[in-house]
Amino acid sequence: MALSRTGRVARRLRRTGLQAIPSVLGIVIFNFLLLQLAPGDAADVIAGASGAATAETMAALRAQLGLDHSMLHQLGAYLWNLAHLRLGISAHFNMPVGVLILQRLPNTLLLMITALLLALTFGIAAGAVMATFAGRWADRLLSILALLFYSVPGFWAGLTLIIIFSVRLQWLPSDGFTTVGADLTGIAYARDLLAHLVMPAVSLSLFFLAIYARLTRAAMLEVARQDFVRTAEAKGLSAFTVTVRHILRNALVPVSTVAGLHIGMLMGGSIVTETVFGWPGLGSLAYEAVFARDFNLLLAIVLLSAIVVIIANVLIDLLHTWLDPRVEAI
Repeated sequence: MALSRTGRVARRLRRTGLQAIPSVLGIVIFNFLLLQLAPGDAADVIAGASGAATAETMAALRAQLGLDHSMLHQLGAYLWNLAHLRLGISAHFNMPVGVLILQRLPNTLLLMITALLLALTFGIAAGAVMATFAGRWADRLLSILALLFYSVPGFWAGLTLIIIFSVRLQWLPSDGFTTVGADLTGIAYARDLLAHLVMPAVSLSLFFLAIYARLTRAAMLEVARQDFVRTAEAKGLSAFTVTVRHILRNALVPVSTVAGLHIGMLMGGSIVTETVFGWPGLGSLAYEAVFARDFNLLLAIVLLSAIVVIIANVLIDLLHTWLDPRVEAI
């Protein structure tokens, strides 16, 4: 007997979960071995920060951090702890990695989701306008802007925004998550947070906005040539209805697919954006972990990034079933 839509979705989720386990395991092992090739370790960084250390002190420190064992022994110990949901202790911050992740994760998710929503909203809107007025001045102007946003590096866009809106106009704060020492609550806190969020989110979204605009334009022009669109027009439907309900809706399938693939790029781009704007998220935490050779913390961030990408792609698959009923979540 054929499964219901709910049953197909549930089966897809189970299958994806089973497929995700070896994928995540492979990512963890690969990155663990890759990090071992980096010169130095956390003990060297700690000793350098203290100014001096004897051979006995270094040996004791490496034993304390578990760095005195072979690489395979360290990998086995890490996988054993991971299987028991233990992410270890951060050598740099001297506190559980899980606590650090939970402190910074909401900030990064807020930045990523805001940037993605901005990119999708304005990118799809711009692409729809470009497709509707293809070959005319609106299409050419928006195409030039899309090319500009695509070409400008993220850090340069961030610095430009800081110079214009923070230094010159003094409309927005240049860095941080909230105003230090303000002790705001309620609506005042939300406004302060929004003021700090605007520039990082815009800076992170510009590159992806350009991609979605061009992709939406191309997809809509392709869909507009399909037979079902001509049938809808022959039925006497208004141009707006045909564009929104038939052309744009079907054009969103490739756009949403690409957006799912960009989740990992958003997390990678957040490293630069959070560093430029002093945003306390996982990106800036990963930046600190690299220089501190804090491999436990860095591996946890990579693991979390992989899980977020997998979850995002599952949600994209489910979205496809709503946008196009012909696509079954199986």
